[in-house]
Amino acid sequence: MKTILLPENHPYYRANLHCHSTISDGKKTPEELKAYYLSNGYQIIAYTDHERLVCHNDLTDDSFLALNGYEVGVTENSSPDWSRCKTCHICLVALDPDKTEPVSEDGAREYNGEWVSDFMRRAVQDDYFVTYNHPTWSLESYPEYSTYHGMHAMEIVNFGCVIVGWDDDNGHCYEDMLRGGERIFCIATDDNHNHMSDDSPNCDSFGGYTMIAAEKLDYRTVTDALKKGQFYASSGTSTHVGPQIHSLVFEDGVVTIKTGDVRDIYYMTDSRSCSLVRARDGETINTASFRVRENERWFRLVVVDREGYKAYTNAYFPDTF
Repeated sequence: MKTILLPENHPYYRANLHCHSTISDGKKTPEELKAYYLSNGYQIIAYTDHERLVCHNDLTDDSFLALNGYEVGVTENSSPDWSRCKTCHICLVALDPDKTEPVSEDGAREYNGEWVSDFMRRAVQDDYFVTYNHPTWSLESYPEYSTYHGMHAMEIVNFGCVIVGWDDDNGHCYEDMLRGGERIFCIATDDNHNHMSDDSPNCDSFGGYTMIAAEKLDYRTVTDALKKGQFYASSGTSTHVGPQIHSLVFEDGVVTIKTGDVRDIYYMTDSRSCSLVRARDGETINTASFRVRENERWFRLVVVDREGYKAYTNAYFPDTF
C-alpha cells in the first residue's frame, strides 16, 4: 500500500509562520512586511505580534495570504536578572480567518508545565495552530520542555535567534519530545523583527521557512494543510534558496524521498537504526530510499545541500499508515 507523505506535482507555498511588525516590537509595518516577503519569494506570513491578535485579512490577495495570530510568553520570576530567566513562548495561528478573540486565560500565568500544557490544549480546542518556540533562546532544556504537552508543532529552526548568535537549530529538542511520546510536527521560522538594515548580514528575514503543500492559496485550505502536517521546514538566505523536498512516499516498508540537488540525506529514527546517503565529492544526489523496520516508532529525514543548509521533514509514525 502506498502512503503519500508529501505530494509530488503539488503547489508548495513558502511561509514565515512567526513574524513581528510595528504592532509590537518589529520595525516594519504589516504592509511593508508583505511587500518585503513577496519580493523574496514568499506567499504566506503569519503575523504573530506579542500578546495581540490582530486581523490582517485586508492584506490577502491572489498572490499573498496573511494568517492571523499572536505570540504568548510566560517567564519564571526566580531571578531579578531577566537575561537569565527561563521563559516559554508560544505562537497561536488562527485556523479561521474570522477569529477575533484570543484564547481565554483563567487567572495569572504560571511558568510551569501544567499551566503551559493547559494553555496549549485550550488553544487547540479554540481552533488555533499552536507552536512551541525557540527553546535555546528561552534557556529551556529537557526538564522544562518535556513537561509541555498539547502543541501541534515546535520550531526546529528559529532564524531570528540563530542570526544573533544562538544555536537554535533544535533537532535534539524535537527528538527529545518524540521519544517522550509526543506526536508533533516541526516548522522553521524567521521570528523576524527587522531591527537591522535589509542589506545587513545580520538581517533576520528569509533564513527559516515552512513549505506548505496546499491545493490553493486560501486561508482555510492552507490552515487545514497545517493541521494535517502537509509541509516541511527548510533554511536558506535571501540569496540562496535552501534545499527542497519534492516528494516523500512510503510503500511496502520503504520510504523514498525526492529532492533538489543536495549533498546528504539523513534517515533518523527513535532507535540507532539510522542511515545516511551522501553524494561523492563535487556531485549531488536527488533521491534516496530507506527500509523502515517493523519496530520503529517514528522516522524523520533531514536533507543538506552543498552550502550546509538543511530541510527537515516532520516525524512520521508507521503505526498510522
